[in-house]
Amino acid sequence: MLDETPELDNPDYWLLRLGRELRRRQGQLDEWWRYYKGRPPLPSLPSNVEQAFIDFQRKARTNFCGLIANASVHRLTAQGVTGPNGEPDDRASRWWQQNRLDSRQKLVWRVAMSQAWGYMLVGGHPTRTEENGRPSPLVTAEHPSECIVWTDPETGEQRIGLKAWRNDLDGYGYAIVLYDDTAYPYRTRERSGAGRLPWGPDSWEYIGDSDSGEPHDLGGMPLVEFARMPDLGEDPEPEFAVCMDIQDRLNMGILNRMATSRTTGFPQKWIKGHKFAKRKDPVTGLLTVEQPFIPGPGVVWASEGEKAEFGQLPAADLSGFLKEHAVDVRDMLILSQTPSYYYAGDLVNISADTIGALDILHVAKMNEHIAAFGEGIETVMALCAAQAGVPEDYTEAEVRWMNPAHASLAVKADAATKYKSIGYPLDVIAEQMGETPATVRRITAGAASQALLAASLLPAPGAPTAGNVPNEGGTGGE
Repeated sequence: MLDETPELDNPDYWLLRLGRELRRRQGQLDEWWRYYKGRPPLPSLPSNVEQAFIDFQRKARTNFCGLIANASVHRLTAQGVTGPNGEPDDRASRWWQQNRLDSRQKLVWRVAMSQAWGYMLVGGHPTRTEENGRPSPLVTAEHPSECIVWTDPETGEQRIGLKAWRNDLDGYGYAIVLYDDTAYPYRTRERSGAGRLPWGPDSWEYIGDSDSGEPHDLGGMPLVEFARMPDLGEDPEPEFAVCMDIQDRLNMGILNRMATSRTTGFPQKWIKGHKFAKRKDPVTGLLTVEQPFIPGPGVVWASEGEKAEFGQLPAADLSGFLKEHAVDVRDMLILSQTPSYYYAGDLVNISADTIGALDILHVAKMNEHIAAFGEGIETVMALCAAQAGVPEDYTEAEVRWMNPAHASLAVKADAATKYKSIGYPLDVIAEQMGETPATVRRITAGAASQALLAASLLPAPGAPTAGNVPNEGGTGGE
């Protein structure tokens, strides 16, 4: 039998733990694979009427909130950090790559766009060290359900942070209160389930070695908050907050359209003057009406009634529902400042100028996100420098972002040519083209080496050229 608090190097525990997790997710993997291969479940009517209606409602959900949030995440890409003079910084680039911030930043942006906050936590790496022997900086992406910070109302600086989580290895909840120079660790007094952590006055106990906390020398609170565009004095909201009501209205419209399509979307048959046979259900004792008129390509309907008549009702016109749906979607995109070409509609063969015009509000919003999130990344880099024992002040560093505006390669090349014609240096042009700091350095170094090689092939000043070489034998007279 496994211990309740297993050791991390206990293979028996991990055999059962990971094996059960593998078994738990297998059903979900199979379902996703069936949808990928085009074999989703066939439409059916469950025997439970209530469950049938719930399944019918579920099919009315169309997730435009996810589209709005991800449209912003796709345009937010920090490419790296340079020094105050714009030159790439080797140490910052190494920390960036070691912590995989090219991909981890997207985790923070996505949770900030979808849940209003994202966090990065800076600490020492457990196994990697710097040249001076200090632990290398470790940057992790954190979820807002586990982290929160208090901001000083006088200075606007993030002063105190809390990270709280449940350790599923031993079942206890853990928390760390973070200050500029000290951290205070806590643990719940009792094990808890997978639900919420307890926050009663007697729920936690301090587990630090010293009553004065565990000191650190980062020079700042190591939990950095990335809040999604908060208004002054207000809490931030997710990217789609302004159109959540429209999302609900849109889903209701889809549900109404589905109900109308199912009940009156096809011509309904009627008959009068026919006497239907009835029979008694042997189980329930209820009288049921037999239905002899079943539609089919080879079926003939006949009635013995003297004045029997057949006919059909016209199908319901669903075009009004579709127009309402299109208007609701456009309202969502306009209010959230998401480009309307995400919902193409009647847009066909639009030009690059049209795309640029449709992008104006979205790009403006992205630049506002970049200004706010860039400050947070600079703070993260300053904490990394302090963790690595580097004396340079990285608060003056500059974060390089990919241009959020959509531009084709031809448009970029034309802009680069114009920049060159008015005297922009090559490294600035490469930055405007969206290259990373490391690629900019490679481009400038390659251009410099090519220029040096070309200069070495030129004849020295005053040296004779091929057409002006004197004849050593002489041809003139005395």
